[in-house]
Amino acid sequence: MDLEKSREQRSGEGCLVVAVRMPVRIVALVLVVPVRMVWDALVVVGRFLGDTVFRPLGRALARVGRAVFVWPFVALWRWVLVPLGAALRWLGAVLLVVPAGWLYRAVLTPLGHALSWLGRMLLVVPSVWLYRWLLTPVGHALAWCGRGLCALASLLVAGIATALYWTVRVLVVWPASVVWRWVLAPVGRVLAVVAREVGAALGHAWRVAGYVSLAVGGALAAFFRWTVVEPARRVYRSVLTPVGHVVRDRVLRPVMEAARSVGRVTRDALHSVRVTVRQVRQDVRRALLGDPKTPGEQGDQSVKPAVVPSDGQGDRILLTKR
Repeated sequence: MDLEKSREQRSGEGCLVVAVRMPVRIVALVLVVPVRMVWDALVVVGRFLGDTVFRPLGRALARVGRAVFVWPFVALWRWVLVPLGAALRWLGAVLLVVPAGWLYRAVLTPLGHALSWLGRMLLVVPSVWLYRWLLTPVGHALAWCGRGLCALASLLVAGIATALYWTVRVLVVWPASVVWRWVLAPVGRVLAVVAREVGAALGHAWRVAGYVSLAVGGALAAFFRWTVVEPARRVYRSVLTPVGHVVRDRVLRPVMEAARSVGRVTRDALHSVRVTVRQVRQDVRRALLGDPKTPGEQGDQSVKPAVVPSDGQGDRILLTKR
């Protein structure tokens, strides 16, 4: 049955599982067989050593240990410690137990009986007589007096409480109930009806005022829109916007262009002045101090073009010596 089940399970497995299982089993077999063989060899060697070496050696060591350690301690316990313990026990019984027993029987027991009799005669009997013939009657008398006083106090308290109850009921409760039933309750009902009606009227008036306020607000908003907002929008769209475009195109833009042209001309003039001043300064220095360069180097002077920004149509080039 197990083989059939295993075959059915294997038949339901895929090809990939079978293809992976076979190499894994082969590798495991190759790796495990040498280990198992070494393990079996070690087991055989261990059994051989145990049967031929370790077990006889253990038995010999056990016999030697028993002869060296166990038998001397047994002989010491049996022939020395046990007789010595018996002798000490006999001496203890003779020197301690027997005198202690005689002292307890002959001295302590009679002394204890005498002390018990004296205590009973001097303390217990007088205490019992005092409790029975003095404290008990006095206690009963005090208890009877206490019960009488408690009954009297309860009667007084009950009478005072009854008198106060009827006094408060006659002077306070009955007038208050009459006033509540015939005055306050009708007045309260009337006031409740009035308050309910006033509240309903105020709520209705509040709702009506809301509708009125909404209508008035809508009318004022329409009036403000048609009298202020729409004329202002039409004036802005029909008058101010075209005027602004004309001013921007005919006035502001030419003015900005003129300002930019003036700025460019001014920058060009300033740059020309700086270049001229620099050239004059170099000529004056050369006239006063001479040219420090050699004649061969003088011929290498070249003219470097300087680019000056113009008005956007193109850049103007100035020639400067280097």
